[in-house]
Amino acid sequence: MWVEPGRLWYVMGPSAAGKDSVLAYVRQQLPAAAGVVFAHRYITRAADAGGENHIALSSEEFRQRQASGCFALCWQRNGLDYALGVEVQSWLAHGLDVVVNGSRAALPQAQLVFPSLQPLWITASAEVRAARLAARGRETPQQIAARLREADAYQPPPGCIVLQNDGALEQAGQRLLTLLLA
Repeated sequence: MWVEPGRLWYVMGPSAAGKDSVLAYVRQQLPAAAGVVFAHRYITRAADAGGENHIALSSEEFRQRQASGCFALCWQRNGLDYALGVEVQSWLAHGLDVVVNGSRAALPQAQLVFPSLQPLWITASAEVRAARLAARGRETPQQIAARLREADAYQPPPGCIVLQNDGALEQAGQRLLTLLLA
């Protein structure tokens, strides 16, 4: 029996735009019968480093899985390796919509791997992002300034849905929930 492939919701945006928070909110609100799943990322970062729920891998484990064909998409960012597993392709083939926290720099590669990709850009004002980065306590003021400058070089790509996340989490979360349920 043929099943219509699902859509890949490829979430991007600058650091501290609140992507992880919006995704976590939507995950809690989304009905189980919605046919939407959230893919975890494989990252060479400690499991307790904060932020998103991810699969922590050592560099050696990452390279072994990459060489073995376990990843559908890989990229590097901020000195870390990231990947989406081949399970994402299987879920799409079974008609599920899949939400992934992607990378704006890896978007062109992702569009080749996932033909059903719908880009989604979550952003916030520079002032809000600066305050969020400072509150994380992971970077120096100079590193924060560099991240903000770098983010200004990226703009949402054509065909991208943009969600502003300056206000209450529920506002951006409800908008994304509406998109996923449409």
